[in-house]
Amino acid sequence: MRRITSVLIFALAGLALALAQKPAQVLDKAVAVIDGAGGVTANYTLTSSHGNSNGTFAMSGEKFRVLSPEVKCWFDGNDQWAYSPTTGEVNITTPTARELQMTNPLAAARAFKKGCKLSKAKRQAPGMHTIVLIPNERGDVKGITLDIDRNTYLLRTAVFVMNNGQHFAITLTNYKTGVALPASTFTYDPSQVPAGTEVVDLR
Repeated sequence: MRRITSVLIFALAGLALALAQKPAQVLDKAVAVIDGAGGVTANYTLTSSHGNSNGTFAMSGEKFRVLSPEVKCWFDGNDQWAYSPTTGEVNITTPTARELQMTNPLAAARAFKKGCKLSKAKRQAPGMHTIVLIPNERGDVKGITLDIDRNTYLLRTAVFVMNNGQHFAITLTNYKTGVALPASTFTYDPSQVPAGTEVVDLR
């Protein structure tokens, strides 16, 4: 569940600011908008058969942070710190380019454009652009349906259908752009985890 949560949150962040008209052109715009948006923050709710999860994310360029009861993760552009309540430790890694496609906003947007067939859904939610993404290669995700606000072009809801039959829905709210986010936002903050948590360097 923690892995699925982190994958969904970071992958969706790359699509959070635009999708309209021609999907490929929109993804190019999304990358450009995110890159020029400065600091971005939002709240999220993840709903699945395992229950609900709420948290926040922040990003600036390639850097990001996710905080929730299930996962706490910081990426400073080079190294990543990830805390798991299950293991009770923080792991430090240097993600590969492939790993960042599933976690980094800009890399995720580019990967969606290259790796998915994009189309408009037959059912368009009221006030939304509803887009369907089908991966070209078989993997964990079978398909993704996105609802994008027609007025603000912000991603509001996304439903992931997994090849194992599971469904995950995520709702993003309270977007803020142009937020001043100091570099420390994206580095490990010991105050966010239990005192005495072990930090394991896997680099």
